[in-house]
Amino acid sequence: MAAFKELVFSGVQPTGNLHLGNYLGAIRRFVEMQAREAQCLYCVVDLHAITVWQDPEALRSQIREVTAAFLAAGIDPKRSIVFNQSQVPQHAELAWIFNCVARLGWLNRMTQFKEKAGKDRENASIGLYDYPVLMAADILAYRATHVPVGEDQKQHLELTRDIAQKFNTDFAASIAAQGHEGGFFPVTEPIIGGPAARVMSLRDGTKKMSKSDPSDNSRINLTDDADTIAQKIRRAKTDPEPLPSEITGLKERPEADNLVGLYAALADQSREDVLRDFGGAQFSAFKPALADLAVSKLSPIAGEMRRLSADTAYIEAVLADGATRAEAIAQETLDATKDIVGFVRRRRG
Repeated sequence: MAAFKELVFSGVQPTGNLHLGNYLGAIRRFVEMQAREAQCLYCVVDLHAITVWQDPEALRSQIREVTAAFLAAGIDPKRSIVFNQSQVPQHAELAWIFNCVARLGWLNRMTQFKEKAGKDRENASIGLYDYPVLMAADILAYRATHVPVGEDQKQHLELTRDIAQKFNTDFAASIAAQGHEGGFFPVTEPIIGGPAARVMSLRDGTKKMSKSDPSDNSRINLTDDADTIAQKIRRAKTDPEPLPSEITGLKERPEADNLVGLYAALADQSREDVLRDFGGAQFSAFKPALADLAVSKLSPIAGEMRRLSADTAYIEAVLADGATRAEAIAQETLDATKDIVGFVRRRRG
């Protein structure tokens, strides 16, 4: 394969309340990746959001809120590119080309569609079914080499890799004729998260923390104030046993494992380090320590989110600037893709 310049792409859907899982599993990692030499693009994926119906006013508000969360957490919109997907039409146009590369059997194996559509699949939108192909276009519009992913998106990234490989194979002769030796699209690599890549519900340690859970006590929202954060952690489900001193002691104890994982992630420690400090302690001692840590880490972000969200003009200026910069990259990719496929296109400049 050809050597590709390192580029990181990732996105967050503007649906529901952003919570601690979104922060630890995605947004905090986005901030850390700014230190890499790679170009980083962070997208509010609003086209994905409408695979299920959204209230228009709520959607506009949530696009701005996710952007505010990016900035409040420490993403620098000058250093990284921050934009919302619908402002860069190349995503949707490239997705159609990829629809003609991807295979029905590949999409039929996508477990997330089956989970989200439930038993009433005939009534699900085509967008919900085709969502992974648009995700591939999101990534490959920038020929991204790396994507941070959680467990629930690993299968979709595999589809992205399959599409890239099939495109490179199907159009190998044309790719070479256009001067792209070794393949046009990279086979994107996942960046797997750290100790809390999968954050679980505070009410059920076997279920992922989710925006859609009807119980607000199941998650810590990024907009929660200090008292609410502390109260939710105090009420988090646990078991009657003290914390173990070894990792093996967390097996079959999902709620304990989740809280230890949260402490580890927020403190930038390993689970082993946490158990070294708290092994043998009762939850009555551990929960206040976790609450204090969570408040110290999350309250400043919540405050900055509120400040930024109130400045609509600034948020929209950030998104517009990011979209202009993103579109310049995506258009170059799309033009080259059209040439490879064999379309006749208008020449720019």
